[in-house]
Amino acid sequence: MPVIPWWALLSSGCAPFVLIGGWTVAATLQPGGYNPVSQTISTLAAHGATDRWVMTAALLGLGACHLVSALGLRPAAPAGRAALAFGGVACVAVALFPEPDSGATLQHTTSTTIGFIALALWPSMAARRGAAWPWPLRITPAIAVTALLFGGAVWFLDVLHHHGPIGAAERVLTTAQAVWPLVVTLACVSRAARRRAERGRTAPGQTAPKE
Repeated sequence: MPVIPWWALLSSGCAPFVLIGGWTVAATLQPGGYNPVSQTISTLAAHGATDRWVMTAALLGLGACHLVSALGLRPAAPAGRAALAFGGVACVAVALFPEPDSGATLQHTTSTTIGFIALALWPSMAARRGAAWPWPLRITPAIAVTALLFGGAVWFLDVLHHHGPIGAAERVLTTAQAVWPLVVTLACVSRAARRRAERGRTAPGQTAPKE
């Protein structure tokens, strides 16, 4: 199994902290009236928001983390890595096309939609056949995660249409999307460490036990 470089582990670990830290700091800087349960993350980076640069920087950082992680997640299938990178580009586009003071723009809505789809698809597209791969890269768990992420997107669209807790739905969905690359990376690093330990315990002329 290909080795994951340290900088990919760092980028995947930073992604959820950049996202959650960004919206936490940006929300505290608002003068009042911002409700994280009923208002979206994009509101914090919209024109007219106080210190909108904080959430804008967080979205740019999140996109950069996904791009770096996609480059370093060598055990994942190329299609999945491409989808993760595409999701990172979409995050950057969300930051570059902020919402206006009221309403939404086609560029922002399109970037957000593409990002949700790409980051939901990448787990199943990254899957490999065979039990030798780390569990997040096996077909059944990967498809299950994609289904859950699409379920989160459906929930988000439902509360958006019915004016429900859209902020809460978006935060659950985006947190899950930001955490999954870290889960995959840690599983790959752990599997590689076990393989090295098994090779170290194997006497000359013997073969390591199959998993």
